[in-house]
Amino acid sequence: MRRPNFRFYAPPPLFPESARNDIWSVSPQTKDSALTEQPLLRTAARIFRKLTPRARVAVCELPLTLVVGGLFVSAPALWPNLMQNGLFVTGILMHGILFLSCFLVPWERLAPGASLAIPVLDLVALAFTRSGAYGSLPGLVVLALFPVIWLSASGMRTRSSLIISFLGPLIIALPPFISHLPKPPSSDMFSVIVLPLVMFAVAVTIRLSGSNARIQQQRVRQRDQALRQLLAASRDREMLLGTILDTIDVGIVAVDSKGETLLTNNQQKEFHRVATPSRSGAAPTRDELLIFGQDRLTPLPPEKSPTQRAVQGETYSDYLVWFGAGAEQRAISTAARSMKYGVDEGFGGAVIVFRDVTDVVQALAAKDELVANVSHEFGSPLTSILGNLDLVLSGDEKLSDRARTRLEVAERNAERLRALVDDLLMSAAAVESIHLRRTDVAGLVENSLVSAHAQADFANVGLVADVPSPLWADADPLRLGQALDNLVSNAIKYSPGGGRVTVRAARNDGWIQLEVQDTGMGMTTEETEKIFTRFFRTGAARQAAIPGVGLGLSITKSIVERHGGSITCTSKPGRGSTFTVSLPATPPQENVKA
Repeated sequence: MRRPNFRFYAPPPLFPESARNDIWSVSPQTKDSALTEQPLLRTAARIFRKLTPRARVAVCELPLTLVVGGLFVSAPALWPNLMQNGLFVTGILMHGILFLSCFLVPWERLAPGASLAIPVLDLVALAFTRSGAYGSLPGLVVLALFPVIWLSASGMRTRSSLIISFLGPLIIALPPFISHLPKPPSSDMFSVIVLPLVMFAVAVTIRLSGSNARIQQQRVRQRDQALRQLLAASRDREMLLGTILDTIDVGIVAVDSKGETLLTNNQQKEFHRVATPSRSGAAPTRDELLIFGQDRLTPLPPEKSPTQRAVQGETYSDYLVWFGAGAEQRAISTAARSMKYGVDEGFGGAVIVFRDVTDVVQALAAKDELVANVSHEFGSPLTSILGNLDLVLSGDEKLSDRARTRLEVAERNAERLRALVDDLLMSAAAVESIHLRRTDVAGLVENSLVSAHAQADFANVGLVADVPSPLWADADPLRLGQALDNLVSNAIKYSPGGGRVTVRAARNDGWIQLEVQDTGMGMTTEETEKIFTRFFRTGAARQAAIPGVGLGLSITKSIVERHGGSITCTSKPGRGSTFTVSLPATPPQENVKA
């Protein structure tokens, strides 16, 4: 006979721990009881695993031994005749010997599964015990349930355990049945027919339950392996992400919807070090960092800090601030993008990028200083040239027509050169001299439209204003007025066929939104992306011979950004352009003059 492939000396728990967890997670009705029983089952399983092989076999044999021992103790008082029955006494002795053999036999030295001889011999002992006690205790055949459970829950081959589970109870019930032939009582018929089938059904149920438990355990193991693989991959990605973030020279901060920091890299920590007050002992909060506006002196209000703007849901780019003070002060260009989550794509936080542009800012400042110096040096010679040309052309000297024409050409080009020098000087001044104070934007718009009235009448362009009054903002009235004049003048100038220029303004969430819209020639998308570049002019403007050098919008953009605002342009060829300026607003106050 082929040796069964046994794995354990004693039967394993019917439901392994991992399988029990998985089964209970699927059954909500038993979840509460499962959670209550889990600690006890885990403790019992842990104790059972710590036992020696002999002790494990003894524990499995103990329930049947206790029942048989109880019969042996109570028999003299309750059933005196049983102690004189040789079959009963033989069965009791066999049970005792089997229990002692659990401790005496060195199971650890024998082949795996040798201990399963104990439940098989239990069935033989029960046959003697039941035959001897049939007249007094005919129901002892049900004790076959103990060895049947042991065999069914063990590692014995399924076919072998099912055959023994059926034949064992049948052999136990068969002797009384044979002794009462040819007319056995109904109880013997029940014992011979029903009880073996019941035990067989119990064995099948235990086998199926064990198989289901093993399947569930396998699923749990596969799930656990998949989770471990995902965890390992996640750790690898996390290490890769951390390495990338710490390698780049850009500061990165990720915050949640409440403003709590989720992620930051080493470069951002360095920026925080630069912005940390020198006398600060503990790590400063965001509000305590030394962050200044574009003038490098005015502390940035907490609500205007890059991180706070991102937490409020703003998306922005090229927002310039200054970190730190003194020789270590750095110019930082920031940008932010919101993160969406959920089905409704609600605000889930933001990612803010900090880039050190100190060298770029210093280079631009040096360039502007050079342009200003050169332009200033050009001013005096140009004034002298224009003055002398004007004297010659308006003097009494007789000039030939050819000489006068050439002098007039020289005068026109000198005028153009002086206009260019003035624009360059104005561009440099716009960057340097901004003095913010409480200003009524509505008044600036009114003054700008009044100044442009003559130009609009000459170009047959209508002017329309839709601005509530007063409309307060933190602004330099001189420079902001200059920016408005540039926008309105451009709108009129680039509407050569007539049309309308509309100026609108409104307060929106702490910002002033100012629009200058025209119905002129418009621009392509590519041209709107370059319109704020110095000396850039559209192809349509050059073809129409509209005068200009392409510095007005560059100057306007510098002025607006120095105010802590932004300017954008939307346009379509032949359908006009709209310039939108956003400026920080101030709370309205009564009886306060700009």
